[in-house]
Amino acid sequence: MSRYLLAGGGTAGHVNPLLAVADRLRRDDPSAEVVVLGTKEGLEARLVPDRGYELATIPKLPFPRRPNGAALRFPGEYRRAVRTVTDLIRDRGIDVVVGFGGYAAAPAYSAARKAHVPYALHEANARPGLANRLGARSTPWVGVAFEGTPLRHARFVGMPLRREIEELDRAAARPAALAEFALSADRPTLLVTGGSLGARRLNGTIAERAAELTAAGWQVLHIQGGRGELTDPGIEHYRLLDYCDRMDLAFALTDFAVARAGAATVCEFAALGIPAVYVPFPIGNGEQRFNAAGVVQAGGGILVDDAEFLPAWVDGRLLPLLADRAAVDEMARKAAITGVRDGSERMAALIRSALGRSGLEES
Repeated sequence: MSRYLLAGGGTAGHVNPLLAVADRLRRDDPSAEVVVLGTKEGLEARLVPDRGYELATIPKLPFPRRPNGAALRFPGEYRRAVRTVTDLIRDRGIDVVVGFGGYAAAPAYSAARKAHVPYALHEANARPGLANRLGARSTPWVGVAFEGTPLRHARFVGMPLRREIEELDRAAARPAALAEFALSADRPTLLVTGGSLGARRLNGTIAERAAELTAAGWQVLHIQGGRGELTDPGIEHYRLLDYCDRMDLAFALTDFAVARAGAATVCEFAALGIPAVYVPFPIGNGEQRFNAAGVVQAGGGILVDDAEFLPAWVDGRLLPLLADRAAVDEMARKAAITGVRDGSERMAALIRSALGRSGLEES
C-alpha cells in the first residue's frame, strides 16, 4: 500500500486538479492512503472532506511581498509549518508528496526534502505560481497543464480533470442536458460563464445582446455566477442561471462558449472540443492570457480583452462567427487537437515514477 500526501489549495484552480489526481490514485489502487494538506481558510476545507479524503491543515502563510511585521515573522512561522509537515510525513509513513501550488505546497516541498521523501508537483497555469517555481528547482517530477510552461524539469501532462468531464459522452448526455436546462433540441447552444465569481463585463455585454443572439438562431445558457446582478429578461431561448451544479451537462450541450480563461475552463473546453471566445480576467499577473494562448494559436479560440468585450464587439465579431456554422465546426476541431482528457492518468504515472524513482535522476 502506498501513502500519498497531496498538498495545495486555496482556490478551485488548485483544489480541483488535486482531487482529480486523488481520485485517479484511488481508482488505480483502492488500498492507497491519501492525506491532503491544506489550510482552514481555503476551499479545500470544504471540498476535501466532502470528497471523502482526510484533510490536515497548517496556517495560511502568504509569501511576504514587502518589508513589514509579517515579513519579520515569516521565517519562524515557515519553519514551524515545515516541522509540522515533516512530522506528519514521518508519523504517517508517507511515501511521496505531491504539490499543486497554493499556500500549503511550499512547506510540503521543504518538508519532503527534510524527510528525504520524493515529491512531484503539478502546475495548472501557463504562468507558474511562486511555490511551484521554487519547488520545481529540487525535483525532476514536474507536470504542467500547458505546453511551454516555464518551469525547470517541466513535462506536459495536461490538466487532471474531474471524472465526469474526463468520461463525458456529449452525445449520450444530450437528452438529459436538454431536460436539465429546459432548452431546445433544434438550436445550437451558446454557453456563457464567468466562473463561480462571475464577470461583470462579460455578463452585462451578453445580457445586452441576448435578443440578437437568439434572433440569430442560437439559444443561450448564461451562468452569471458572482452576486447574481442580472435579472432574467424573459427572452425566449435565453436561459439565465445564477449557478450550475451540473457543468458536465452544460458542456454536453455547448456548441460555442464565451468565458473567462481560467486554466480549468480552457483545458475542459479543449478536452471536449468546445470553441470559445476567451475574455481574460483583467486583474492579477495576466496568467489567463497565457492559459488561452495555445488554443487560440491553434485556431480553437479567440482572445478579447475585457475592456473590448462590448456590445459592438458582439455585433461585429461574435454574431457573424456564430452565423458561419462551418467556421464554428472548424474551431471545434482545432480546439480538440490541443485538448487532453487523460491528464489525471498522466499525472498519476509521473507520481508513480517519483514513488519508484524508476529511471529518473535529479538534475
